[in-house]
Amino acid sequence: MKMKEEQFRLIKEQLKKLTSIDCFYKKKLEGVDVDSIQSQEDFEKLPFTWKGDLREAYPLGLQAVPDEEIVRIHSSSGTTGTPVIIPYTAKDVDDWAVMFKRCYETAGLTNLDRVQITPGYGLWTAGIGFQNGAEKLGAMVIPMGPGNTDKQLRMMMDMKSTVLCATSSYALLLAEEIAKRGIGDQIHLKKGIIGSERWGEKMRKRIADELGVQLYDIYGLTEVYGPGIGISCDHECGMHMWDDFIYFEIVDPKTGKNLPDGEIGELVITTLKKQGAPLIRYRTHDLTRVIPGDCPCGCKYPRIDTILGRTDDMVKVKGVNIFPSQIDELISGIEGASSEYQFMIDHLNGKDICTLFVEYQDGANAAALEYVIGNAFKAKIGIQVIVKMVRLGELPRSEKKSTRVFDNRY
Repeated sequence: MKMKEEQFRLIKEQLKKLTSIDCFYKKKLEGVDVDSIQSQEDFEKLPFTWKGDLREAYPLGLQAVPDEEIVRIHSSSGTTGTPVIIPYTAKDVDDWAVMFKRCYETAGLTNLDRVQITPGYGLWTAGIGFQNGAEKLGAMVIPMGPGNTDKQLRMMMDMKSTVLCATSSYALLLAEEIAKRGIGDQIHLKKGIIGSERWGEKMRKRIADELGVQLYDIYGLTEVYGPGIGISCDHECGMHMWDDFIYFEIVDPKTGKNLPDGEIGELVITTLKKQGAPLIRYRTHDLTRVIPGDCPCGCKYPRIDTILGRTDDMVKVKGVNIFPSQIDELISGIEGASSEYQFMIDHLNGKDICTLFVEYQDGANAAALEYVIGNAFKAKIGIQVIVKMVRLGELPRSEKKSTRVFDNRY
């Protein structure tokens, strides 16, 4: 992507500020002459920032403004290692709400909508991000938070919620419960705003069909505000990214070299206006591509593809690289198989053993599906797996991000 003049100006301002004050980036960019950065190519020579840097900066090494300007902190949802702490100024919080409001407007929401928010609140950015954006829009917020499915469904019916904000796993759980209880005629949902995890086409179709809604992918990560920095539109052809607040690149995950539009690589983000904890060339680990050309919806903001997976999601078995997105795609083409699966890798008697658990739809022949999926896996991905079909609903549903690949070798 070509960097716009305004983006370049804002990046230069950030760099000058960050190299002149005592903060994380003064050390990170030591020896860099900001004045010598005169072009996009010069900018692309700057070092990347990655999650390890942010962990080393714990607790507040990323902070780039005085304490009195910080109004809130958030932390990434990861459960391992040192947490990543992101401080926000009042302007950061407001900018984030502005972006989120834009997401809702892109999805066709108005101040007449009733928005039921099921992601978690607290240090995680999801719940409060969805809420701030909806309040900025002037919609009615129903801030449920996660869990308590009985109460979720009761409020959904009684409050006549028109929009569901959720992870794909929890949206699926609610959709299945609504079908099981036969209360679909009492549900008023029109749209679902789904974030925080990658999901396949089969899962998307199940949720949309069972809830009777149009679904929108929302994108974001705690390190860069939170959810709300991009969203899909009615045409479902990628996600529009708010490039007046962020500048993004797609790089080769191995070499770090920038890739042309249309090629799949790792998304790298630079914040243009963030005050509390600005980021320069932050490697997200998310795999996507720039979608060239104009969107049929008429929105002028650039698009990236729906997240295809993560560089750190990949597992290597018998010399073959396997991504969850490949398993999603494989299962989506097999009639009778559900969208839900778990892929287990164990090391037994000196060999790697792979087991793929897949839910099957009522009426489907489980034994036949095991044979078909096993053959398809060997043909398309290149290794032999043990396939075990399980009944619909037997695999766990999560209120947060679902884990689908379990590597038990280490």
